Amino acid sequence: MFAGIDVGATTTKAVVIDTDKTVLGRFVLRSGIDLTSSAKESLDRAVAQAGIPRDAIQAIVATGFGRKNVPFAHDTKTEISCHGRGCYHYFPEAITVVDIGGQDSKIIKLNTEGRRIGFKMNRKCAAGTGAFLEEIAYKLDIPIGDLNGLAQGANNTAKIGSYCTVFTATEILDRIRSGEVLDDIIRGVFDSVAKRIVEMDTLTGRVIMTGGVVAFNNIVAELLSLRAGIEVEIAPHPQEMGAFGAAIFAEEL
Repeated sequence: MFAGIDVGATTTKAVVIDTDKTVLGRFVLRSGIDLTSSAKESLDRAVAQAGIPRDAIQAIVATGFGRKNVPFAHDTKTEISCHGRGCYHYFPEAITVVDIGGQDSKIIKLNTEGRRIGFKMNRKCAAGTGAFLEEIAYKLDIPIGDLNGLAQGANNTAKIGSYCTVFTATEILDRIRSGEVLDDIIRGVFDSVAKRIVEMDTLTGRVIMTGGVVAFNNIVAELLSLRAGIEVEIAPHPQEMGAFGAAIFAEEL
C-alpha cells in the first residue's frame, strides 16, 4: 500500500492506494497551524478507512505548500506534478488540468505522454479561489455549502466587476441593497471565478477540473464550459487529486 498527503493552505488531504492505483481510503481536514499534526491525522484517518494497519504503507509522498512539514514522508513533489500525474492516470491523453484551491488557481497542460508542456498559476490575489468564496459567503451570512444551489437556481448571471475580494464583497452588498436577485448575484460570483481562469491561459485538449472548489461547486465547471466554449469535466475525487497523484509517485519510488 502507498500514501500521498497534500498539505494545502486550507485543507490537508491523504489518499491510500494499492499497486493497482485503486483508492482504498481518503480523508480531508482543515490544515490549521500545526501542519505536521494535520498530515499525521489525515493519514491515520485514510489508513483507518482503508482498513489496513499503518505499517502496511510502504512509501509516502507529500505535496502541497506544507509538504516540507511532513517528516515521515519518503519524498516530496510539487502540487503541480501531483495534480498532473493524478489526472493523467484517469485521462491518459493530452489534457489541460484546471485546479482551483483554497489560495491559488493553476492551469497545467500535459501532452499525450503525460509530460508537462505548460503551466500558469495565479497566487497574487485570493480572488477566484476557495478563500474568495468563503469570504463572500461570510459577508452574506450564507453557509458556503448553499452557494452552489443558489447559483444553479438563478435565471440570470449578474456581471461582477471587481476583482479584489474585499471590493467584490462590497459590490455584492450594494447590488443587494439596489434590489438585484441574490441567486443571480451568486451565479455572477462563480462566473467571475470562471472568467479569471480563461484570462490566465487558453484551455486546450480535454479540460479536467480538480480542487476543493469544484468538488463542492460543479457550477464552476458549467460556467467555465460556457466561457471557454468547450466541455469541461470534473475529475474523480477532485479535492484529493493532489494527494492521489502523490500516492502514485509513492508507488513508483
